[in-house]
Amino acid sequence: MIASLKEAVNFGGVVAFTGAGVSAESGIPTYRGTGGFWTKYDPDKYASIDYFEQDPSYYWRFFRDTRLDLLRHPKPNPAHLALAELETRGKLQAVITQNIDGLHQEAGSRKVIELHGSSRKFHCLECCRSYLLEEIEAELEKHLPPLCADCNGILRPDIVFFGEMLPPGAIEEAMDLASRASLLLVIGSSLVVYPAAQIPMAAKSCGARLAIINDEPTPADGLSDWVLMGKAGEILPQLL
Repeated sequence: MIASLKEAVNFGGVVAFTGAGVSAESGIPTYRGTGGFWTKYDPDKYASIDYFEQDPSYYWRFFRDTRLDLLRHPKPNPAHLALAELETRGKLQAVITQNIDGLHQEAGSRKVIELHGSSRKFHCLECCRSYLLEEIEAELEKHLPPLCADCNGILRPDIVFFGEMLPPGAIEEAMDLASRASLLLVIGSSLVVYPAAQIPMAAKSCGARLAIINDEPTPADGLSDWVLMGKAGEILPQLL
């Protein structure tokens, strides 16, 4: 099965769609899985735009106590590096990701569509000034929630909270890439979060072959040309 998938990858026209399972292999907990964030923190609070608007301190306390350390230390794993290498070789057109940790870019991937935004970028709700992670660390030492150095407005991450639309153009670009792909690699995604989970179906309906690499079954397994159960960091390097 690996041999035939490798042949399809070498043909080119590949687009990758990645989920939390890829980041988990770098030590970043998933949301739904065993030991995930949702087992310790209430997603209706820290992940909801409505609650953020009511009490931004709840999110920022979660960020300071969990995500900040996770953004400092995890490094790209062999799955991230393999995808970057496939792009360098001209086989991979783009990475569409549900992840917000920036590890694809750190690994060297150049064309990355972040469907759910980035937890490494921030802005002020009042004046829209942009902030980077290092600046947020400094502001969190002074205020909770962190405040804008220019206007004293509340800062927020450039992520998609529950109740918000995806970044303008992101899902449209992802659907367009998927519809023109010859092969879509679905890696480490449970395929239960919409509208992102529609992307593999869109690719398949436009004639792309579909390969799912995950450590547990997904709703799309029955539609796939390849289903490889296991760790992405062990399977993807075999496709190089």
